Amino acid sequence: MKNNNQTNLTVFGEETVFQGVLEYTDNLVITGKFEGTIKSSGNLEIAKTAVCTVDSMSAKDILIAGTVKGNISAESKIEMTSGSKISGDIATKKLRIADNVDFKGKVSMFDKVPDIDIFSVSGQEYKEAVQKLNEKESSEIEEKVDTESSIDA
Repeated sequence: MKNNNQTNLTVFGEETVFQGVLEYTDNLVITGKFEGTIKSSGNLEIAKTAVCTVDSMSAKDILIAGTVKGNISAESKIEMTSGSKISGDIATKKLRIADNVDFKGKVSMFDKVPDIDIFSVSGQEYKEAVQKLNEKESSEIEEKVDTESSIDA
């Protein structure tokens, strides 16, 4: 994963086994085993040697080359590279799936994502948040059209 910004990069080595809730703000590469929940505003890379079993995994950008079992949410994009194995539902704005990826799950694509973790609320609560976001977008468009119409008059 590219690290263009001046942020920290943490690597969990192949011998590392982590269980629990992991929250971080920079960039993380997992090459070992992880079990639990990941919440991040930074980037996450699951290396080819990594095996992750998660309740939920959320980050800005997620690159998966290894094995992930559980639900995944990315604020910006998810990329699944050749040879990766993913079993779980995903939600993101952008998605790239290479050839030879073993993916089982549902995909939810969003133009704009509500500012809540999709996997920490009920389906109904998330639908309501998306609906409010869409209503807000519609009213902003209507206001813009009304403003443009009054300028033309």
